Amino acid sequence: MSLGLVAPLLLLLLIAFVYPVGRLLWNSIFAPDATLVHYGRIIEEPLYLLVLWRTLEIAFVVTVLAFLLGYPVAYAMARMSGRRAMLVAACVLVPLWTSALVRSYAWIVILQRNGIVNDLLEEAGLIETPLRLLYTKGAVILAMTHVLLPFMILPIYSILRNIPDELAKAARNLGASAPQAFLRITLPLSLPGAAAGTLMTFILALGFYITPALVGGPRTLMMSTLMAQQTTELLDWPFAGALSAVLLASTLLLVVLYRRALSFNKGFKIG
Repeated sequence: MSLGLVAPLLLLLLIAFVYPVGRLLWNSIFAPDATLVHYGRIIEEPLYLLVLWRTLEIAFVVTVLAFLLGYPVAYAMARMSGRRAMLVAACVLVPLWTSALVRSYAWIVILQRNGIVNDLLEEAGLIETPLRLLYTKGAVILAMTHVLLPFMILPIYSILRNIPDELAKAARNLGASAPQAFLRITLPLSLPGAAAGTLMTFILALGFYITPALVGGPRTLMMSTLMAQQTTELLDWPFAGALSAVLLASTLLLVVLYRRALSFNKGFKIG
């Protein structure tokens, strides 16, 4: 009975995900004109390792910024009630329901040479000529952090709202200050949500395509954009499969190391 209920979902997953990815990885090694030479090409040419390193670096920075910005918002949402909580929740969810393409174009309007930021700086007399803000690594990090921020906030919020307020109050009654109560009670109990949020944000950042392509341009090429070029422009599917295999292996390795590091905390679980 239960297998029959999940069978349509498993079939959809097999057709829409497992088969395409498996076929792509298979062609990277066993296609008629493909051998391990494609993987050797990734190692021999510095450009591809540079793009891989840039992708990992940007994903890590975006994850850290999303955590630093998202945790206070999630904490405020968990402690609010009534209309204020609904307002903050709307501010988090409405961008999530908006297309990433629209939000990326919004950052182009904000950061371009004649955009809002440069106009405000010129009117304030802080600069004489427009700054080059668009098509930089900083622009990519800023835009990706904005797009992925809800994926960090919501898992943390789901944990924080289930932490009883009485625990922090009991710590305060026993002589702990407010920062001590937060660091010793609230923060450790919220780590599972923080771990889930950081893991989700990091994985999504690794495969981001639209925002880096629009806001970053060719100077901040990432793995997803590089794979799209190999498939749509150069029609080199075996090499694109090799690139995707390297990115997938790197992601799995980092996830395993991350979970292993967190497992040293006794009783710690992220799902």
